[in-house]
Amino acid sequence: MLKNLFLRLFTGSLAAALLMAQDKAPAPKSQKEVDALNAMFQATDNDGRIKAANELLTKFADTDFKGLALYMITTSYNEKKDTTNTIVYGERTVDADGKSALGAHARIMIATSLATTTKEFDFDKEEKLGRADKLAKEAVEVIKTAAKFNPALTDEQWDAAKKGYTAEAYIAMGMTATVRKNWNDAMANYKLAAETDPTNSATFVRLGAAQVSAAKYDDAIATLDKVAAMPGVDAAILSYAKAEKEKAVKAKGAK
Repeated sequence: MLKNLFLRLFTGSLAAALLMAQDKAPAPKSQKEVDALNAMFQATDNDGRIKAANELLTKFADTDFKGLALYMITTSYNEKKDTTNTIVYGERTVDADGKSALGAHARIMIATSLATTTKEFDFDKEEKLGRADKLAKEAVEVIKTAAKFNPALTDEQWDAAKKGYTAEAYIAMGMTATVRKNWNDAMANYKLAAETDPTNSATFVRLGAAQVSAAKYDDAIATLDKVAAMPGVDAAILSYAKAEKEKAVKAKGAK
């Protein structure tokens, strides 16, 4: 996951001013609304961000930034690993601003939440996984033509952000395939995610694990070796990659 990607690209006390500067963008209607927007952007934790965004929506019911506030709430719940509220607020974000990059990413967060909470023998497994796939595919298409959500972003930054979001969509589809134990689809989607954003070490671990499950042991070993060679990889990810590689080596030796 790209933790707080949006916040890294669009934060600070100048956020409202940047929004106001956009020729075709909505604008705050008063200084109090500007203050409320700044409070939302400057919140230092997820709970504070949720509170500030809800206050914006409550105090300024006609705000032009409804979709933005709902997106901020969705990302905060997503980081809290509250899948129920991620889905609820993600759906509200899509309803409010479905054609933007934020609406696209909201779809991805819903899809990922559905994939992570669906179990093999759930009676509604295919309904939830099918919905997750549909949302992830929609997100890929929306991102292709989405406008910058921050006019201060360079083209390079925006391109990187779009690639990051697109890779997340492919990961979500890989996760649904994993729940189905459809290893070919899982590998295909994780490969697309890795090609789109080759900096995400966790994607390579997911791909390597799928290759192990598909008995593609040589491919798995090569994939997981890439993780070990990446700079600055989280210790937990390295540990998981090592365990999957050992599994692949042992299974290959037993053939």
